[in-house]
Amino acid sequence: MRFLTTTALCALIAAPAFADWREDYAVLKFGILSGENEKDRLQRNEPLRAFLEEKLGVEVEIFTAGNYDGVIQAMAADQIEIGRFGSSSYAAAYTATDGGVIPTLTRTMEDGSTGYYSIVVTRCDSGIETLADAEGKVHAFADPDSTSGYAVPYFNMVNVEGIVPEEFFGSVVFSGSHEAGVTGVVNGTFDTAATWWNNEADGVYQRMITKGMIEDGQVCKIWESPEITSGPWTFRSNLPAELIEDVTAAIEAFPTEDVEGYRIYSEWAADNDNNQDGFVRVDHDRYQWIVDMREWIKDRRRS
Repeated sequence: MRFLTTTALCALIAAPAFADWREDYAVLKFGILSGENEKDRLQRNEPLRAFLEEKLGVEVEIFTAGNYDGVIQAMAADQIEIGRFGSSSYAAAYTATDGGVIPTLTRTMEDGSTGYYSIVVTRCDSGIETLADAEGKVHAFADPDSTSGYAVPYFNMVNVEGIVPEEFFGSVVFSGSHEAGVTGVVNGTFDTAATWWNNEADGVYQRMITKGMIEDGQVCKIWESPEITSGPWTFRSNLPAELIEDVTAAIEAFPTEDVEGYRIYSEWAADNDNNQDGFVRVDHDRYQWIVDMREWIKDRRRS
């Protein structure tokens, strides 16, 4: 009897070790959106992937898709565990999964802010200086699930600027990504395009200049939105709570435990006085207004 009792006790003590989430999730996949070309996306996220793999003791893979919806649907289909979403794509994932996702982290900047801005850009030599000047021109939004590239500028054009894009512009298209929109402006395919920036030193077109994709002085901003809440790192809600917490804590540790890797990931620049400097915890309430705004846009399309 004593032997059986001791055996049972040992089994109880050992049980948590066998219940570790790593037994069921030897590979973790996190999805990243198509805001930039795939080569740059993979190179920029590789330090984080390698850090998480070493920190967590499991294989970590990056999942990419040709558009935002590919990552959203992969989350909804349980094909990936984690997604790095923008605010609008998070709202789309929340809707697609009937609330079956959990946001945990968003980025912070050196000045303490956790937001960014939607902007509309044009060629500096286009003669277009304001949205009013773009009437009848070709305008490009980035992606239907982009916050700064579609939802926020569309909502503000209608409700703040008094512009109905489908009626005001000569043509409205989706470029497919932020970089594609800016490239289209530079090449003359689009007259204007919606994209994002953090400030005058850091944004999509500034990073494209740094990469050598476009020349300095080709692209100018003609409109800026109110501040947008940065999008969250998001997990499927059907994952073990311990997995969600362990991965979240590992991402939080990344900026201080791998400084150089984090600089590559966040595209740190010496001439930017407001670089990204870490992460802060968030919950769904922070993004409910984006869910509501997307529903407004959807209802408008239906009508």
